[in-house]
Amino acid sequence: MLASHDISSLVVGRLCDQATRENTAVACFYFDFTAQKEQSVTNMLGSLLKQVVGGMPKVSEEISRAFQEQRKAIGGWGPRLPDMIKMLQTITSELPTFVCIDALDKCAAAHRVKLLDSLKQILEKSPCTRIFIIGRPHIRADIEKRLAG
Repeated sequence: MLASHDISSLVVGRLCDQATRENTAVACFYFDFTAQKEQSVTNMLGSLLKQVVGGMPKVSEEISRAFQEQRKAIGGWGPRLPDMIKMLQTITSELPTFVCIDALDKCAAAHRVKLLDSLKQILEKSPCTRIFIIGRPHIRADIEKRLAG
């Protein structure tokens, strides 16, 4: 029997192989129970954004400009959550994207709700985006409630 981590690794590996052959993006995030304070929604979406942009052959002028404006506006801290959501919406609306989130159950409950709501906003503007989530069964209702279309 495969553990959830093994399943996640297989899916991510397959998607990464596919991404190299096709014009798609893959971004992954693994929640760690011992790092809940550091794994905020902003940090998690920032990581996904960095992965998607890092895999692009060319970053659009709109994304580059938005990031530079945010760095200037808030003292170099980088984009805020609403801005990250907008950037991810823009990129993923133009590029088929797979987002893989492992161990969502290890995300702090307050962060999990905000994260799922943010992912829903991204999905609403990005019909070619697919999200693969692994977590323990007790969070299934939250996922269905927040991401149901």
